[in-house]
Amino acid sequence: MFTWMVTACGAAVVFFFREVKESVLNLFMGFGAGVMIAASFWSLLAPALEMSAGWMLPALGFGAGGFFILLADHWLDLCHLGEEYRGKARKRSILLILAVTLHNIPEGMAIGVAFGGTGGIGPWLLALGIGLQNFPEGAAVSLPLRREGLSRGKSFFYGQASGIVEPIAGIIGVLAALHLGNILPFLLSFAAGSMIAVIGGELIPEAASANKHMAVSGLLLGFLVMMILDVALG
Repeated sequence: MFTWMVTACGAAVVFFFREVKESVLNLFMGFGAGVMIAASFWSLLAPALEMSAGWMLPALGFGAGGFFILLADHWLDLCHLGEEYRGKARKRSILLILAVTLHNIPEGMAIGVAFGGTGGIGPWLLALGIGLQNFPEGAAVSLPLRREGLSRGKSFFYGQASGIVEPIAGIIGVLAALHLGNILPFLLSFAAGSMIAVIGGELIPEAASANKHMAVSGLLLGFLVMMILDVALG
């Protein structure tokens, strides 16, 4: 529950902005992309490669995650989501929520597996590290949704909802700790692939189209913050 609560705190950042300037939103969208890129490697791909006997399973998971987002993108295009701009904005919002939620599922499982299969302080440090990483991730969902025209309440709701899967996945991880070793690398890399697909196809192009310098500044800052959290907290 701690990891979800920190996600909710991050999503609550949206309440501190009455009206956000477009340049600031571009900065935060770039920040979210940077957070997700760093998390894709240090929180997902690197552990998947360490757990796996080789590169094959993480590579398959990464490709499957990216392909899944491409299929979701194509399916949303076929749904005719209304007037052109609203349709694009809504699709981008759905893909963002989907990618971050997928990212949180294996993280929750990783915490559950750690508590169910190992002892000592390690699992507690893992939960603390992932929880602190979730703060910028919550903001990375709620602030772009606010930009797309959602109310602050709805932006917060979807931002915190992206993290509610972690305690659920954690329980599953505890129950399946003895049998999850061969599956977890695929799930971790699947989430990484889905996040990279959303970043490259939606977040970066949108943020850079209006203000490239702010978007790149946010990207670098977000990557740096998540890198420090991942490396310093393990």
